[in-house]
Amino acid sequence: MKIEELKNKKILILGFGREGMDSFIFLRKIFPQKTLGVGDRLTFENLQKKAKELLENDNKVKLHLGENYLKSVKKYQIIIKSPGIPFYLKELKEAKKQGKVVTSQTELFFQNCPGKIIGVTGTKGKSTTVSLIYKILKTAKKSAYLVGNIGKPALSFLLSATEDDVYVYELSSHQLANLKKSPHIAVFLNVYPEHLDYYRTFKEYIRAKANITKFQTKNDYLIFNGKDKIVKEIAKKTKARKFNFTLIKLEKIIKKKEIPLRGDFNLLNIKAAVAVGRILKIPDKTISEAIKNFKPLLHRLEYVGEYRGIKFFNDSLSTIPQTTIAAIDALGKNTETIILGGFDRGLDFSNLAKKILKTNIKTVILFPTSGKRIWSAIEKEAANKKLKKLPKSFLVNNMREAVKIAYRCTHKGKICLLSCASPSFGLFKDYRERGRLFKKYVKKLGYEKKPS
Repeated sequence: MKIEELKNKKILILGFGREGMDSFIFLRKIFPQKTLGVGDRLTFENLQKKAKELLENDNKVKLHLGENYLKSVKKYQIIIKSPGIPFYLKELKEAKKQGKVVTSQTELFFQNCPGKIIGVTGTKGKSTTVSLIYKILKTAKKSAYLVGNIGKPALSFLLSATEDDVYVYELSSHQLANLKKSPHIAVFLNVYPEHLDYYRTFKEYIRAKANITKFQTKNDYLIFNGKDKIVKEIAKKTKARKFNFTLIKLEKIIKKKEIPLRGDFNLLNIKAAVAVGRILKIPDKTISEAIKNFKPLLHRLEYVGEYRGIKFFNDSLSTIPQTTIAAIDALGKNTETIILGGFDRGLDFSNLAKKILKTNIKTVILFPTSGKRIWSAIEKEAANKKLKKLPKSFLVNNMREAVKIAYRCTHKGKICLLSCASPSFGLFKDYRERGRLFKKYVKKLGYEKKPS
């Protein structure tokens, strides 16, 4: 749908968080006199401060707030929904049956953007990869913009977009779910079981991810992880030109000691970014310079510092067992304490348990609710292996207590790793808050003579 087609339509913005607000601001600039509907499950009092200000200062907005907000759908012709609201909700399915258009900011951007879009998806590694690609493009002096989850919301860019612009778009499964157009260059990193509290099945999650390449043509490119079985199968079906980024020889571009990122998983992210650079004919020398000057992102195996002789690493974005295993592998044998657990999505922790019991980890600190299941998996694996000695375990309800125990139990010269293998919801607002609190208490208690 083209933006001009919205002119005479009744429009509802469904979900008024970061992306919803951006959609509202964009539409208000395009249609200053148009009445816009806004629906959100939160009441006005519970909206973000910025959201309240936007709505209070606009006399052409109709509000549908609170628990019955979805009832407003039937009153509008166009529904622009936020990523967190599933397309399969009965109200949205009914709206589509009635001929209403249920769309998203991502879909509108893809249908109206005159420039090139580089889309990146994967269960893990998206933010680092899009940031690397963006760094390479800027180093090559391209007119590049970082959009999506890690960058700015997309629609605002349409006001000034040109054919010469390149948009590096971090795409979650939620943003991909209803797309009918794929990016010119698609990067597909990996697929692990995730967001199973949102999708009804793992297959449904995979189908959403597959949209990144589903609508590509022979003039497009798919950069894919040939070592991921699911990604490899999806790649077989594409019409796009394919590049298996795992085949790239990084040593021909940059020396390993010059790479500022830890872990083999980050080497794969770098290879994916290099593949994009090569498709765009950026010289290897420029690509190498960009990688050398890249600054690791927060909450992704982030080195917090050394306090009281202990090295602390913040990997709060690790929300599945696979990424925690990768973090343990990246840091090596000196990891002695690990902080795990959080919101329980019912994931399988058996491989994580096996990994922990094969390492030098001596202390396991656990958050509810998945923490209990993680420890049960460790006990079960230990029983299977007939191991008599297990790591010490502690169940805690806040970050201060977790860090206090870490200081008490971790020896000098060793590592404490926060890599929870679970989402943060419950005890924390999000992974950023979890990571910030970890760093706060590491530093605060680190300067005390005896953390208490």
